[in-house]
Amino acid sequence: MEHLTASTSGLPFSGEDWFDPLEEAVRFHVRGFIEGLVEEELAAALGGRARYQRSGQAKSLSRTRSGGYRNGHRDRQLVGTFGPVTVSLPRARLHDEDGGEREWKSAHVPANRRLTKRAEAVIAGAYLAGTNTRRVRRALAGLFGGKVGKDAVSRAWRKVKSDWEAWQARDLSGEDIVRLILDGTGVKVRLDKRVTAIPLLVVIAVRRDGQKILLAVKHMGGETEAAWRVVLEDLLARGLRVPELVIVDGGKGLEAALAGLMPEVPVQRCTVHKERNLLAHAPKHLHDEIKADFTDMMYAADAKAVHAKRRAFLVKWRLRCREVAVSLEEAGDWLFTFLRYPPEQWRSLRTTNAVERLHEEFKRRIKTQCALPSAETAALLFWALVASGQITMRRVDGWQSLDEAPLNQPVDLAA
Repeated sequence: MEHLTASTSGLPFSGEDWFDPLEEAVRFHVRGFIEGLVEEELAAALGGRARYQRSGQAKSLSRTRSGGYRNGHRDRQLVGTFGPVTVSLPRARLHDEDGGEREWKSAHVPANRRLTKRAEAVIAGAYLAGTNTRRVRRALAGLFGGKVGKDAVSRAWRKVKSDWEAWQARDLSGEDIVRLILDGTGVKVRLDKRVTAIPLLVVIAVRRDGQKILLAVKHMGGETEAAWRVVLEDLLARGLRVPELVIVDGGKGLEAALAGLMPEVPVQRCTVHKERNLLAHAPKHLHDEIKADFTDMMYAADAKAVHAKRRAFLVKWRLRCREVAVSLEEAGDWLFTFLRYPPEQWRSLRTTNAVERLHEEFKRRIKTQCALPSAETAALLFWALVASGQITMRRVDGWQSLDEAPLNQPVDLAA
């Protein structure tokens, strides 16, 4: 083995104190391993012949229809998690069945590949962790020997687009979905050279085992009935079974779309969104009192207590601020659908917080971007953060009782 010494390059953390002989020894052997792997691959393509062995008579130079011949070597630089390495790869010509010739191409080291797939995954993961392309390049300079530019970083994470397109068209008939959580979330993107906030329509599903999964994320130009109808029709066309419950944010467009496509499905209005609506109808000095009364009602111990506290809330606020009482009545029984289910499920049923949490995680990771380049990029990145495991979703509370049938009749909470 050659003598190993500490790096003297200008890369970060590359001085004597950071020198690791184990890492250097591993990288030293990588070149020989890659070259040996490709040589074995070529030998198999040539019918099992070794590097200097010919098939048939010498005068044929191995030029048979079933074989081929070697054609020298060429140097290639490859960058992987092991760092940059220059390898000498064999070249060869293979004969086709029709008597023609074609250049042999390695499956292990494709001709146009400069980064290994694992290196691309590391780059994409660093990008999705919440930084921009230039910072990823600087952060990974030591690992990749400074051989990765900002364009390579951009290309690496954009390669997830093919997976993204497949995910959007996947068959949903095998998914045992019991609930849907639907909400819109705002993202800043550049449109016509201006930063504009656009809504992404997000659909989260709850499987029968309680696990939440991202089902759809689309930019449809708004949260209108037509926009939500397109999203839901696409899911149904791909085999989604009609769920047992839908949790919504209270938007009129979404509710109208559900009424047209899934009229028989129970709906739970998000209590957090309703609380915001109540506060929007009251002067600021009453906000704390309204929030306290609303929380006391929604988090009461049982359905009977919720019933009593709702009656008290309406009586009180009809006198104090009538608009608040009217806003609560507007939601009707849809705000209290959760009472039909076992109490251990109430926490996960009352709100669309699962989407809200994803949005907060999404914003935290893109805050270095200021604004994303397009609406499509925003939707793709939202999905990629979940698909890559950068954002995870846990099971819903009370998932053990998901198979229990809800009450057949709405809880009568009329004031």
